[in-house]
Amino acid sequence: MIEILVLYYSVGGGTAALARRVARGVASAPGAEPRLRTVPKISAECEAVTPAIPGDGPPYATQRDLRECAGLVLGSPTRFGNMAAPMKYFLDSTGDLWLAGALAGKPAAVFTSTASLHGGQETTLLSMMLPLLHHGMLLLGLPYSERRLNTTRSGGTPYGASHHAGTGAGWRTPDDDELELAFALGRRVADIALRLSAR
Repeated sequence: MIEILVLYYSVGGGTAALARRVARGVASAPGAEPRLRTVPKISAECEAVTPAIPGDGPPYATQRDLRECAGLVLGSPTRFGNMAAPMKYFLDSTGDLWLAGALAGKPAAVFTSTASLHGGQETTLLSMMLPLLHHGMLLLGLPYSERRLNTTRSGGTPYGASHHAGTGAGWRTPDDDELELAFALGRRVADIALRLSAR
């Protein structure tokens, strides 16, 4: 049994909903199981301390989670067309893994949730790919053989799964297209990781 790390940061719940669906996609591949993890918030206050264990949801990710995974699916909300600072902060702490080549050759993919439809979904996905490329990971997207890429009216890109969440009273949960594309992304990473582990 191989494990695929589904690592995400979420504030409003949209990215968390996609992460759960990605994890279901991973679990649908016989021989693979998801390891769901998150990262803590960061603060500009020097004395702000986050509890060692989150109040709810999955545990915080560690370097060990990355070292042990057979593949990675990374998710973050969009912040001005970029990944959220807590995810960037966590990735910036992985220099030891980079030096050791611990992630090189492992498959990886990305997903995001945005408040506005044109709020930078694709640039956020690309921003998350950059550190993964430096780690030597094998980046996977969503091929157009996933028919929902051709029918979605909200989220979903060839760069990775995405969700248009909206704001305030217009906030929306992921629709069927967004959920199915997230599922397909998790399944795709698991399938490739299984093929690589069989070599």
